[in-house]
Amino acid sequence: MAGKPSPGNISAKLERIAALAKQAPDMQFTTLAHHVDLEWLHQAYRWTRKSGSPGIDGQTAQQYAQDLDENLQSLLGRAKSGGYRAPSVKRVHIPKGDGKTMRPIGIPTFEDKVLQRAVAMVLGAVYEQDFLDCSYGFRPGRCQHDALDALWHGLKRMGGGWVLEVDIKAFFDRIDHTLLRETLRHRVLDGVLLRLIGKWLNAGVLEDGQVSYSEEGTPQGGVISPLLSNVFLHEVVDVWFEEQAKARLRGRAFMIRFADDIVMVFEHEDDARKVMRVLPKRLGKYKLELHPTKTRLVDFRSPVRRRPNDDGPDDRGPGTFNMLGFTHHWKKNRKGNWTVGRCTAKDRKSRVIKALGTWCREHRHDPVDTQWRQLCSKLRGHIQYYGVTYNFPALSEVIHRTARIWHKWLSRRSQQRTLDWTKMQRLLRRYPLPQPHIPHQLFPFPRAAKPAF
Repeated sequence: MAGKPSPGNISAKLERIAALAKQAPDMQFTTLAHHVDLEWLHQAYRWTRKSGSPGIDGQTAQQYAQDLDENLQSLLGRAKSGGYRAPSVKRVHIPKGDGKTMRPIGIPTFEDKVLQRAVAMVLGAVYEQDFLDCSYGFRPGRCQHDALDALWHGLKRMGGGWVLEVDIKAFFDRIDHTLLRETLRHRVLDGVLLRLIGKWLNAGVLEDGQVSYSEEGTPQGGVISPLLSNVFLHEVVDVWFEEQAKARLRGRAFMIRFADDIVMVFEHEDDARKVMRVLPKRLGKYKLELHPTKTRLVDFRSPVRRRPNDDGPDDRGPGTFNMLGFTHHWKKNRKGNWTVGRCTAKDRKSRVIKALGTWCREHRHDPVDTQWRQLCSKLRGHIQYYGVTYNFPALSEVIHRTARIWHKWLSRRSQQRTLDWTKMQRLLRRYPLPQPHIPHQLFPFPRAAKPAF
């Protein structure tokens, strides 16, 4: 039927856009919207997650699919003619990593997600040719573990250094709409796409029955938001650091960025402090600011490099820093050589154990085999992310404590505590929890972990 999605056709279009963007890095694209046709929307629908919560209209993916062709045809017509009205985003709050404060998340309608996905496909093909190797967040073929491996190998090659943990205060809530539009126009001048992005930026936020509007910020949770944030930080931080800041340093330096999580590593302390002084001015130019307490400089030189009167006192051991849920520290490997170790950050580990305890308490009356399947699923997900080289002890601790927590709440299913630890061990033999293992091993030359200097 007309409009039936053909992955080959879509891939060919994306490749042509990408090739043109790569051949002409300074070209401004004035006509891109013609690529978005019914076939393109079908592919965007296929790539849109179907299990998400519905937006303000309450329409689920299954309901939208009942008249899929008619819905997509109507959506295409409204998007091209300018008649599309971006619906308000439903705001919910989820706990942050500290477990105390809440993070606002925006939930668009499903149709809005499909259109955002379609636009992101076009823009992504262009901007992927511009993004630098130091950027890893929300990019095809790259993930958190690629960023962590690149950071590990960079630290090893440099022998440690001075690490600047950069935290941009409320980044997603503070992106200035005018400056973001100006940044997008450096590469894209297509009126249809820019008009749609403007509508998404100006769409209200529905919270507690009230709709509010803002001149800054992108809703976390929108399909287009990660790409827009990458485009903005590419201009604000990545290009500035690689092309301007590094040229003024006397030693080696590199940066790893995953979305708004940024770590800069310097060979010399004076270089690190120089960038630390200039960075607030650079961010201020784009109406952003550093978090005063979360941004910090860490002496992360290898113990081998730490000599008396060398760039600072030697009475303290090397510092530690966090990146993407892992604490990085110096340790000795089995051969007795110093290496960069990685373990689950304390706050992340505590949050996981607390969440497992809450779940076991709330579901202690469920059938044991049902509890076991859910716990195994949760632990497998934990291992899949935190199972990196040198983190085996932390994985073992989480699994051991999970067994103890499960035993605690199984013993409280009734007023008679009949499940002692001996019986629990027999139960664990029948319902074994996943064993700790390392799915993400460090390799000498990982694909996405090229040296950044």
